[in-house]
Amino acid sequence: MNGYIRICDVEKYYGNGANITKAVDRVSFDVDRGEFVGVMGASGSGKTTLLNMLSTIDRVTAGHIFYGDTDITELSEDGLSEFRKRNLGFVFQDYNLLDTLTIEENIVLAMTLHRKDKAEIRERCGAMMKMLGIADIGGKFPYQVSGGQKQRCACARALINQPKLLLADEPTGALDSKAAQTLLETFTRMNAELGATIFMVTHDAFSASYCSRILFLKDGKIFHELIRAGRERRVFLNEILDVLSLTGGELSDVR
Repeated sequence: MNGYIRICDVEKYYGNGANITKAVDRVSFDVDRGEFVGVMGASGSGKTTLLNMLSTIDRVTAGHIFYGDTDITELSEDGLSEFRKRNLGFVFQDYNLLDTLTIEENIVLAMTLHRKDKAEIRERCGAMMKMLGIADIGGKFPYQVSGGQKQRCACARALINQPKLLLADEPTGALDSKAAQTLLETFTRMNAELGATIFMVTHDAFSASYCSRILFLKDGKIFHELIRAGRERRVFLNEILDVLSLTGGELSDVR
């Protein structure tokens, strides 16, 4: 395998003695630079555990995860913390914004922690907010804007330091249909225009239909893969629904 990110025979166990649960079972795949990869599966299939290992939040029990030449499974806790700060961006279902900071301040916080030049911070933040359609709410606080605007703020914050990988965990879960569609179109634009590499866990077929490739997990293993390959999103959505109907995956409403 020679991908941008390589997951090699990864296993994850929880518990001990007679109460061991295998959450991820010898999973291997590559993520190429600029890919938009989705992971689907029923509850308990291992998809969130897989994301947590990719994001350095959780450690593998066995196997290796490479970002380029860096094997993150071999890093110390301090090394993981530094790697996470420099290479990863996160978008979660509950936004994780700081209520005491404005939208703009939430976005630039990550750059401030990196001690970036103030002029560079302002320029990059302004460009990112404009691209994501939130330039007019920079001075507002999170409680003053909609869920969709909060999530786009979270996207801007995640991308401001140009991470190697953007990790999204059920990013549309708290959004209504219109806001979810806007966010997914934003992901598509970030992927196309910025070359952002995105890894998204979702149970929602509509969200997954925006990806370029989908991995389906069952009992901790990858059992199926779909590649969009230029097909219309509606066609891809129907293919996703067909796979989920055969595997007990949770079906979303078709929007």
